[in-house]
Amino acid sequence: MLKLDHITVIAPSLAEGVLHVRNCLDLDIPFGQRHAYMGTHNHLLQLGDTVYLEIVALDPEADAPGRPRWFGLDDQDQVRSDWDEGRRLRGWVARTDMIDSIIARRGEIFGAKVALPAADPSFDFTIPNDGSLPLDGAAPSIIDRRGKPRSMAAIADLGARLTSFTLEHPEPVALETLYRALTIDRPPDIVRGSKLRYRARIETPGGPRELT
Repeated sequence: MLKLDHITVIAPSLAEGVLHVRNCLDLDIPFGQRHAYMGTHNHLLQLGDTVYLEIVALDPEADAPGRPRWFGLDDQDQVRSDWDEGRRLRGWVARTDMIDSIIARRGEIFGAKVALPAADPSFDFTIPNDGSLPLDGAAPSIIDRRGKPRSMAAIADLGARLTSFTLEHPEPVALETLYRALTIDRPPDIVRGSKLRYRARIETPGGPRELT
């Protein structure tokens, strides 16, 4: 069983990511954390029911991690290209307690299990060998927190709540088949579109908004 864990805005820089989310939601998302083990950093926002939003970007002040970064962030030309096309809400992460069985069945999609942080692992994350997004982001990255729920106490709650999550894709039937095979709880609704694109409807204190 997989369950929606968080949705990801993948930005060329954190400043651009925060500004985009502010423009979409009229909310200022606080800083989250630095990932020294990945050379990235983020801002975080609760979206209700243990789901949250992550704005993630390469950390220019961090050392290179010595392995491909997650979320395709090593390919900054592609990150910028997607950003300029308006594809900014770019992927999502699903959680499981059975990461090994998922990789055994679908390793060609999700990549390898990586224990993080490497020095003292507290969770496992799937990353394709080249660091790219699974199926260009149409499939989720997988996280297994080793039986410990994600603490929401450190994630800002500004009253935003996810009401719908939609994926436009040129091959919706194939994706629906994959999602059913993976037994995903709360996957994105899939509709036909010319190119992969995510949209999230979010209820905010200022009313309903759309994040793209």
